[in-house]
Amino acid sequence: MQPIGHRARPLIAALAWPAFGAIAALLPALWMRGFTVDDALISVRYARHLAQGFGWRFNVSGPSTDGVTPLPWPILLLPLARAAPVAVLARAQVLGGVCWVVVGAALGRASGSVAGAPWWGRAAPLGVLSVSVPVAAYAFSGMETPVATALATAAALLSLRPRTAALVAGFAASLRPELAPWALALAVGCSLARKPTLAGALPAALLAMAPLGACAVLRAAVWGSPVPLAVIAKPSDLAHGLAYAGAACVVTLVPIAAFAPLALRREPRAMALAVAGLVHVAAIAAAGGDWMPYARLMVPIVPSLAYAGALASPWMAPAAVAARFTLAVGVGVALLLHGGADGRRVGADRAALIAAARPVLSGARRVASLDIGWVSAATEADIVDLAGVTDPRIASLPGGHTSKRVDGPMLVSLEPDVLLLYALHPPPGGLTAWRDCAYARTLEARLASDDTVADRFAAASWLPLGAAGAGYVVLVARATGCPGSP
Repeated sequence: MQPIGHRARPLIAALAWPAFGAIAALLPALWMRGFTVDDALISVRYARHLAQGFGWRFNVSGPSTDGVTPLPWPILLLPLARAAPVAVLARAQVLGGVCWVVVGAALGRASGSVAGAPWWGRAAPLGVLSVSVPVAAYAFSGMETPVATALATAAALLSLRPRTAALVAGFAASLRPELAPWALALAVGCSLARKPTLAGALPAALLAMAPLGACAVLRAAVWGSPVPLAVIAKPSDLAHGLAYAGAACVVTLVPIAAFAPLALRREPRAMALAVAGLVHVAAIAAAGGDWMPYARLMVPIVPSLAYAGALASPWMAPAAVAARFTLAVGVGVALLLHGGADGRRVGADRAALIAAARPVLSGARRVASLDIGWVSAATEADIVDLAGVTDPRIASLPGGHTSKRVDGPMLVSLEPDVLLLYALHPPPGGLTAWRDCAYARTLEARLASDDTVADRFAAASWLPLGAAGAGYVVLVARATGCPGSP
């Protein structure tokens, strides 16, 4: 009979790897828990209106619009949506965090089970993943990103079952449409790794495209276009996209650690995941990147690259693994020292802004703003989306996300009684000098210099955002009786 201690060792090893993966996911995510983005509250508003029986619409009195790129996300939020906006956001953050920790445990278990791999080869990718600030930041962001990441990682872990992996990858793409090429590449790659014929890969390819295809059909039937409204509102810019994709490969760290072409070629599944990763990099470059911080579009596939590194680790030299690990962690430390974790304050700053704005906007009927997420949490009034993300009228105008060709006469025709303009500092000579603020975004600078806007609106207050001096000038229509109107 074997000694008890001898029998316990396999059990301890079996539990240690999932625990290592869960800890590697949880601790950095908790450290970055204060991060969120404005768009998270846009999805929350759609979900709340669904829960309240108003239908799929951003403004209760407005038309139904396709203002949520991850189409299934408000439906997933529906059970959490019967509360105030900030409370729903908090619930979405917990949901994302739980998904990410479960993924971390599953990734740890799968990495620990790689046959023939030394422990350091399996542990190194998880170690690098644990210091990837972008992955940690979006875990508790309240966005759909951690759920998409969970699905994309599950697809990678299911790579021995290509059709199942393809379908799960397709569901990830339904939440993040730019993942569609990645899902297709993963489906084909995993199929070829098992049965090296293109005909055998076709069913998996079809499964990978099915969820996003269903979303496209639904969009076309309801809103007349198979693509999200954001595609029109935020036209792609290849130059920006190439810079974004290149930077994303660096700041997420894991691509550095997993870059071992010779070893990846020895393991077909690892190669399939790596090729799918390259396809995704090309896709986000073609999409023009993203305006959100921390390489959001790259985050969902990062854990799958960590798994690819673990799969290929039996063919990696210890010195090469150590060199890549050291380089990746060194880059991560350098980024942290240069303000890489400043986003930890975003949630608190946004919450303070929402609280300060509620009494200021309490009498508003229609508020115009370029940033609409936090505004939607501060007021139930209709919101004129000057970026066009939720408004087809503005989305179709020339210009980018922050430079739509909205001028004074058009703004007035939309009949807002409050206009919010983001500025880098308060008006230098008091509120009457609001036109002299430093407006960093093209649209707001244009409106501030427009005489029609100056004739129609007067500055009523200043809403600070954070400690850097930035904030919002609150302009009130002169003909209204909105509180704060001169």
